Amino acid sequence: MASEERSLNFIELIIEEDLKNGLEKDKLRFRFPPEPNGYLHIGHASSICLNFGLGLRYNAPVNLRFDDTNPVKEEQEYVDAIKRDVEWLGFEWDKECYASDYFQQLYDWAVDLIKRDLAYVDSQSSEAMAQQKGTPTQPGTNSPYRNRTVQENLELFEQMKNGEAAEGSHVLRAKIDMASPNMLMRDPLMYRVLHKSHHRTGSDWHIYPMYDWAHGESDYIEQVSHSFCTLEFAMHRELYEWFVDKIYTEGTLPPKQREFARRNLSHTIVSKRKLLQLVQEGHVTGWDDPRMPTISGLRRRGYTPMSIRNFADTIGIAKRTNLIDVSLLEFCVREDLNKTAPRVMAVLDPVKLVIDNYPEVEEEWLDAENNPEDEAAGQRKVPFSKELYIEREDFKEEANRKFFRLSIGKEVRLKNAYIIKGESVVKDENGTITEIHCTYDADSRSGSGTEASMRKVKGTLHWVSVKHAIEAEVRVYDRLFTHENPDGNKEIDFMSYINPDSLNVIKGYMEPSLKDAKVGENYQFQRLGYYCVDKDSTAENIVFNKTVGLRDTWAKLADKE
Repeated sequence: MASEERSLNFIELIIEEDLKNGLEKDKLRFRFPPEPNGYLHIGHASSICLNFGLGLRYNAPVNLRFDDTNPVKEEQEYVDAIKRDVEWLGFEWDKECYASDYFQQLYDWAVDLIKRDLAYVDSQSSEAMAQQKGTPTQPGTNSPYRNRTVQENLELFEQMKNGEAAEGSHVLRAKIDMASPNMLMRDPLMYRVLHKSHHRTGSDWHIYPMYDWAHGESDYIEQVSHSFCTLEFAMHRELYEWFVDKIYTEGTLPPKQREFARRNLSHTIVSKRKLLQLVQEGHVTGWDDPRMPTISGLRRRGYTPMSIRNFADTIGIAKRTNLIDVSLLEFCVREDLNKTAPRVMAVLDPVKLVIDNYPEVEEEWLDAENNPEDEAAGQRKVPFSKELYIEREDFKEEANRKFFRLSIGKEVRLKNAYIIKGESVVKDENGTITEIHCTYDADSRSGSGTEASMRKVKGTLHWVSVKHAIEAEVRVYDRLFTHENPDGNKEIDFMSYINPDSLNVIKGYMEPSLKDAKVGENYQFQRLGYYCVDKDSTAENIVFNKTVGLRDTWAKLADKE
């Protein structure tokens, strides 16, 4: 039992302590509460995996609640995308909730606070309110409207609700303590006037609750036992508890807010505002651009749900913010796809290879393993003929002893096929090699059992038969930002770190088994990396996205520097 407890993270230890102190296990309920003002990103994945993971660990329900209190920025498109992402990650929510479901209840509670002289309508400008808020070392000063009568506050608040007040003319503030050392407790805003249509409630409301007022009360209404949020909300906890305490009813469960640290990802921006800027200014094609750190972008790039969940589990939950190298995320998808992705052959920078002594009209269909990591994956047939494509970098006319690929006078094996020997080249007027000529050992076919087939050569090349090859568009993606922490230098615009080479579109040649590949399917292009079929694919033009290489090439670049 002791070893199990040592493996618990500090969030789980909080829950275990609460259970020991009398919290009934069937009272556990968690929630994931995104604001629908953008697409979820890799940072949200940790919160999703935390809350839904706790639900699985404790067999407790988890609500998906949309904190939709700002109609200016929120859209149904984002609601739909968030639901799609959570489902894709493999999680099921107990209840689908919205803060807007509680607008009437929140209003009624606000009226009750006014009647108890715990809230008042302030008619100052936002600039005046900011000025009288004070500083962390100096107390604030009371609003000139702080001592309005209860009746006047009730009348003004009703006018605000009925749409009779202009935007910016009034706000509702909690009456707490303008001298509190926690500036969030200095009469915080509860409501503002907004004459904007809401994606769910339409034009029913002209006032909208602030996050701090809506969030804790929503947790309370849903009887969430533990409300986990990121560290920037640590100072909000005192206000969270103050609000809940003011509406608490005997016999109900007050939710407990606790905080964990964000895990920032290198070479990545996760601010929704900045991601929206990338989209609006056309630096990417949309929220699901495969270069984006959004869950939908990662899905389109070829990341798997399990790779993201494994990443979240690997980085864990911490109390201190730190920067996680994106190569760890790439390692997780590489590890998962190695187990599951079928192997195929594709050539992305082709040069023609002609086997001089192979019969002109002959072709063979050779056996190839679909995935050596999975015996159940079986085999497929790959066509072989006199003319093949190989990668241009796999040949050097003259090579040193450390070059184990094809060169003149040297032997290599063609994967699943024969041993060949480089003989000569054909060049164009610019000196570029257009054809490589070779000969093959007819007795050396892989798996044939002949003595020649057992012969060891140091290099093995992948290839595609020219007359059987299918053409495909291949989008080779790299990191969107060149800087490790593009948001780290506040004096420099993060846009200045955009990688101009983050997308390279090329034409590749594939083995014919890929002609029926479906959108979203993952493959390992042998010796090249992992690729998936993009949604832009058509029957006439198949499109592949590069997910990740077989190795961390950025680590090599860093070593050179």
